[in-house]
Amino acid sequence: MRARSILALCALGASPCAAQTIPPILVPEVGVSVHPFPMTQVKLSDSRWMDNQDRTLNYVKSINVDRLLYNFRASHKLSTNGAQANGGWDAPDFPFRTHAQGHYLTAWVNCYATLGDADCKQKATYFVAELAKCQANNAAAGFNTGYLSGFPESEFEKLEKRTLNNGNVPYYAVHKTMVGLLDAWHIMGDETARDVLLKMAAWVDGRTSKLSASQMQTMLGTEFGGMNDILAYIYQYTNDQKWLKVAQRFDHAAVFDPLANKEDRLNGNHANTQVPKWIGAAREYKSTGQTRYLDIARNAWDFTVNAHSYAIGGNSQAEHFRPPNAIAGYLRNDTAEHCNTYNMLKLTRDLWALDPEKTSYFDFYERALLNHLLGAQNPADQHGHITYFTPLNPGGKRGIGPAWGGGTWSTDYNSFWCCQGTGVETNTKLMDSIYFYDNSSLYVNLFTPSVLNWEERGVQVTQTTTYPINDTNTLKVTGSGDWTMRIRIPSWTANAEIKVNGQPAENVKADPGTYASLTRSWTSNDTVTVKLPMKLRKVAANDDQNTAALAFGPTILSGKYGNTVLNSVPKLDLGSVTRASGDDLVFSATADGKKVELGPFYDAHGFNYNVYWATSGSLPSTA
Repeated sequence: MRARSILALCALGASPCAAQTIPPILVPEVGVSVHPFPMTQVKLSDSRWMDNQDRTLNYVKSINVDRLLYNFRASHKLSTNGAQANGGWDAPDFPFRTHAQGHYLTAWVNCYATLGDADCKQKATYFVAELAKCQANNAAAGFNTGYLSGFPESEFEKLEKRTLNNGNVPYYAVHKTMVGLLDAWHIMGDETARDVLLKMAAWVDGRTSKLSASQMQTMLGTEFGGMNDILAYIYQYTNDQKWLKVAQRFDHAAVFDPLANKEDRLNGNHANTQVPKWIGAAREYKSTGQTRYLDIARNAWDFTVNAHSYAIGGNSQAEHFRPPNAIAGYLRNDTAEHCNTYNMLKLTRDLWALDPEKTSYFDFYERALLNHLLGAQNPADQHGHITYFTPLNPGGKRGIGPAWGGGTWSTDYNSFWCCQGTGVETNTKLMDSIYFYDNSSLYVNLFTPSVLNWEERGVQVTQTTTYPINDTNTLKVTGSGDWTMRIRIPSWTANAEIKVNGQPAENVKADPGTYASLTRSWTSNDTVTVKLPMKLRKVAANDDQNTAALAFGPTILSGKYGNTVLNSVPKLDLGSVTRASGDDLVFSATADGKKVELGPFYDAHGFNYNVYWATSGSLPSTA
C-alpha cells in the first residue's frame, strides 16, 4: 500500500478521494518560478530514507488520537472521553501543552498524501473534526469566538500585560495547531480544517488589533513561532488583505531591523525563536514583493549557515546562538537542536525557489538533512523516536535529552518535546524537496532513491542510487516530451560526469556549484547517469583551522569509540586516514596514537563517537 499515491488510489476509484477539493493559492507568489511537486507525485524507494519514514509511519499510526485531544477537550470544557493524559510537554499542567499536535496532524496528512494510508487519513479527519467541536464550545468555556488551545485564553491576557511568568509561549503553541490545520486543508482538502483555521485567524486578529504598535512589539519578545508565516499563507490562500495586515503585526523589529541592515546580532538569541520569523519574512516577500523582507531572510540564512553552523549543518548550543564563527569553543553535549535545522531547511527551500540558479542552498540542505536530521532518529526503535540535541562534544552520544525534557530518546506518550514534533513531521516528508519543476525544466536537487510521477507531462522519473555510499546516480525516464533536466552538481565534487544512455552528454557542463542542463526530446527508457566523484576533505571550524571534522563527499564521518569516555578533542593524523573498501563508508585512522574506525555520522548510534578532531598533517590525495 505504501507505494501508491493518492492520485493512483483515486484512479482506482478509492473512496477517500471522492470529496477532496485541494485549494489553489490565489495570490501569485512574487519572484517564484520553480515549484515543488505535490506530495502525491513523489515517493521514496527502499533506502535508509525509507526506513526512517516507515518507523515514523508506525508511530503516527499507533498513537491514540484521543490522548492527543485530551488537553484540548479539557480546556474547552468537553468530556475527555475516558482518555489518559499524556506526560512530558503535553502533561495537563505543562505551560504550552498541545504545541506538538499540529506536527502530528501534518504527519498524518503527509502519510496520506505520499502513501495513500487510509488510517492516517482517518486520524487526521477525526482530529480536525474534534478540534472543531472544541472551538464550537468556546462560549461555555468562557473563551472568545475562534480560540483553540489546550490551555485557557487567560494566558494571552497575561502575555499582553507582561504578567506571564510560568514559561508559557502561547502564540508558539497556537501557531503549531494553525499550521497543521493549513496542511490538512491545502494538502488533503479538509474544509473543516479550513473553517477552524480561519476562525483561529480571526481570533488572532481580534486580540492583536486591540494592541498599540509598541504593546505588540513588546509582546513579540516572547517566542511566537512563525505567526507571520501562517497568516501570510492564509492571505495567499484567501486573497483577503486583512490576513496580510495581521501577519505584519508579527514583524519583530528588534530582530528584523539589524538583519535588514546586514548586521549579525544573533549572539545570545534563542535560536529556534528566530528562524520561524525569518521563514515568515520570506513568505511576506512572496506575498508583497517588498525587498526588505527578502533581505532579512537572505541575510539571516547567510549568517546562520556561514557563521553559526557546525559541520553537520545544525546550529546553536544550549538552544542559543553563540558569537559569529564560534564553533570549536562550543563543542558540547547540547549542540544542534533538531528544531533549528528543521526550520532552516524550510527557510532554505523558500529562498532557493527565489534564486534557483544558486546551488549553495541545496548544498546546505543536503548537508543538514543527511548529517543531522537523518541520524537524529533512533534506528533501533520501530517508532523512530528522536533526540533533542545532537551532541558534538568529544565522545558524544545520540539520545541525549535535556534534563527538563524527560531523558534521552523521545517516547510514545511522555515526551512531546518541540524536537519530537518536528522529527515526526520531518520523517514523513523526506521526499518533498528531491524534485522541483518550472515551465520547461525538471530540477534534481537531492540524490535519493525515489519515483516521481510528473503527471502534467505524463512522465515518470525513477532515481536509483546508493548515494552517498557510492557516487553514481541513475535517473530513468518513462514517457516522452521536450524539456530540460537540471541536475545539481555539488560544490564539493570535481570532474562530475553525466551520461545519457551510456554515452557522455554532449555540450553539457557539469562544473561544481552549478546545475548541469540536459535539454532533449526524451523518449521512454532514456537513462541519465550522474557520477559525482567523492574524496576526503577537511571541514575546519571557523574559529580554529586545526580543529576540524572529516567528510567524504557530502557525508560527515565520525570516530567509533564504543564506551570509551573522551575528556578532550582527540589528535588525528590526517595522513593516516584510509578507506577500507569502495563498497561502504568505513575508514580507519590514527588518533592519539591509536587506531580508530570512522564511519558515517548519520549511522553513529549506540556508541560514543567523535566528530571534531585536533588535526595535523594533510589528507592523502587518493583516499
